[in-house]
Amino acid sequence: MAAKNKQTFLLLSRGQWHKDQSTEDIQGAIDAFYLWYEDNLAKGHFGPGSRLDTQIRKVSSQGITDGPFTETKEIIGGYWFILADNIDEAAKLAAQNPCMACGLEYEIRPLDATPASALVRSNETPE
Repeated sequence: MAAKNKQTFLLLSRGQWHKDQSTEDIQGAIDAFYLWYEDNLAKGHFGPGSRLDTQIRKVSSQGITDGPFTETKEIIGGYWFILADNIDEAAKLAAQNPCMACGLEYEIRPLDATPASALVRSNETPE
């Protein structure tokens, strides 16, 4: 997926719209987002992504549980891919997202194609 000499970063859309924001303002930000997204896609700065549906299943050693889960403090609304030279460049690009004005925020993570290992510290390693 990465363009020549570019790293691929996962951009997670988090949060919810500001409660006091008007529907018109939110729709304006959404419309501006899609224009911004399509422009960056055409320029090769973005890879495809998607909003996430509201259906959720949590799968663990305890079984499968239906969601949504009210105890979840962080809502992930969608994901996209940014193609950039480094994480700072990816963050600067994400900072231009028009939806931030209405309450959303974004998490950017570089993709790590290295196979997992119990011998190497990772996101799954307990503190």
